[in-house]
Amino acid sequence: MDLGFKGKVALVTGAGSQIGFGRETALLFAKEGCDTMAVTDINLEDLQKTAASLDQMGCRNVALKADIMDSGEVDAMVKKVLDEFGRIDILCNVAGDILHKDGVPIDEQDPAVWEKQLKLNLIGTMNVTKAVVPSMRAQKYGVIVNIGSGSTHQYAMGVGMYAMSKYAIDLFTKQLAFVEGKNGIRVNCVAPGPAPTNFGAILREDTAKLSPEEMEKRRAAMLGHFPLGRMATAEDIANATAIMASDVTGYATGQVFHVSGGSVM
Repeated sequence: MDLGFKGKVALVTGAGSQIGFGRETALLFAKEGCDTMAVTDINLEDLQKTAASLDQMGCRNVALKADIMDSGEVDAMVKKVLDEFGRIDILCNVAGDILHKDGVPIDEQDPAVWEKQLKLNLIGTMNVTKAVVPSMRAQKYGVIVNIGSGSTHQYAMGVGMYAMSKYAIDLFTKQLAFVEGKNGIRVNCVAPGPAPTNFGAILREDTAKLSPEEMEKRRAAMLGHFPLGRMATAEDIANATAIMASDVTGYATGQVFHVSGGSVM
C-alpha cells in the first residue's frame, strides 16, 4: 500500500534513542518512501546515529539538537528545517518522558516535578507545533501526529502528572484538529502502551534489587492486563504513527489511536 510519503518532508522529534519510538518512526518513514526528513533530539550524539542510518537508506536528512521545552531553541530548529527543505508536511511529536515514580501519595510529590513534567510533555509538544503550523497553513496541507499514552485510561498508578500531561495531549490533539482542519491540517494522536525502550527509566530504578524470580513475577502480573499477552514494540508504535501520518487516513482527524495490546479499549 502506498502511504503517500514520496516527496513529503517529515520532522520527527525525540529521534535520538536507538531503541525508541522516534528513531523507529523516522526509519519506517524513510523505508516507506519519505526521502526528505529532519530529526531532532536533546541528545545530539545519539541523534547523529539515527541520521547515519537515514543516510544509509538514501534519505536526505538533517539532524538538529533542540530542547523542546525551550521555545527559542525550537523556533530556531524549525527555521533551519524550513531554510533547508522549504516545507514541513508531516510533524511527529514523539519527544517526552516520565519524570516520576508511580504510586507516590500526592502530599509526598514535588510540585517542581509537576511543572517540569507538564513543560516537557505538553508545553514541549505545543512549542514544536506552534513553530510548524504557520508553514503548514501557508501550503494548505499538513499532518501532525502526537504521541500520547495509554496511562490516560489507567488509574492504578496513582495520582501521576505524567498521565495528566498526556491526557492534555489528547485534548490538545482534538482542539487543534478542529481549529486547523479548515487549513488542510490533520491532527491525530497515537497512544502507546508500555514498551521496552529507554523511556521512563525512573520506573526501573529499583528493579536491580529484584531477583530473577521476582522480576518474572512482576512481568507476568503486568502482562496479565494485556489481552494480546505482550508489551508493545517500537515497531508497533512506528507502524501506527506511519498509518496516521499517511494519506491512507486522509479523512481521519482529532482521533486518539490506542496501540496497547488491548489494555485500553
